[in-house]
Amino acid sequence: MPIERATFETVGRWPDGAADRVGPTGRQWLIGHGHQQAVVCEVGATLRSYRVADRAILDGFEENEWSHDGRGQVLAPWPNRLGEGRYDFLGEIAQVPLDEPELFNAIHGLLRWLKFDIHARSQNVVLLGCLLYPTPAYPFTLEVKVEYRLGRRGLTVTTTASNAGDATLPFGLGFHPYLTAGTATIDTAILKLPAAERLVLDARCLPTGESQRVAGTEYDFTGGGRAIGPTRLDTAFGGLLRGDDGLAVACLEDPTSGQGVEIWLDDRFHYLMCYTGDSLGDCSRRRRSVAIEPMTCPPDAFRSGKDLIVLEPGQSWEASWGIREK
Repeated sequence: MPIERATFETVGRWPDGAADRVGPTGRQWLIGHGHQQAVVCEVGATLRSYRVADRAILDGFEENEWSHDGRGQVLAPWPNRLGEGRYDFLGEIAQVPLDEPELFNAIHGLLRWLKFDIHARSQNVVLLGCLLYPTPAYPFTLEVKVEYRLGRRGLTVTTTASNAGDATLPFGLGFHPYLTAGTATIDTAILKLPAAERLVLDARCLPTGESQRVAGTEYDFTGGGRAIGPTRLDTAFGGLLRGDDGLAVACLEDPTSGQGVEIWLDDRFHYLMCYTGDSLGDCSRRRRSVAIEPMTCPPDAFRSGKDLIVLEPGQSWEASWGIREK
């Protein structure tokens, strides 16, 4: 019996006018507003592309590819690394497959390879959802909905997490966009990070429990920011600095053209992971863009309990972040 091929559903108009597409990340939804266009995938509710006119805001991936290096993925029910993939929550012991075996870690949660269902769509909005049933890796019932909305303030991403089971559950959330300012490499780009502290990580990239002030160090990108230069980052930042509106805003800018991109996060996100891509498997992508990753909790939060979100049966939680052209 032949395999039924997925058919892409479109919201906006694809550049070549095609109505149907097939790819390794399932159906694709194109949304648009003015000169903005974004593409969201069925697999993992992944943000594959975001453009303003002819300018790429994200260093994403093509429709005939799947997401390598976490590009555009939703990181839940925990972001970043979980040491040994093992945790104990209220006496419930769970073991997660180690998908970073070289460091003996599990990484970036369980949703990024799962199918999301479409709940609503319009010209500029798509809402996707996934119901995660209990497994040995996560013995809880969690529903996650992710809305991507284009508007005057750029792209806004709103996530709702709900405890759909009868047991209290742990939750953490992150996202993994790679931002580009249009420079050939990131060395000349100006990076601004609204973070007063960095978490000290061990050789397995897990927090030691110590944090250090960034002022005066190579990790200081506060204020007006500075050129990245040769700095290599795979660094978790905390102590986020916020404006009067409660938002923390990071920025990547081309000092020659003045073009830039900002990523903002509301007060539900307490951490930023910043990765300059020095260890990517595809050498051609190294230091081409910067992953600036909003996180509600630090790495290894399922073991440390640090800033872990706890949802009682029937309880929901919501947070937003976004990207805009500078």
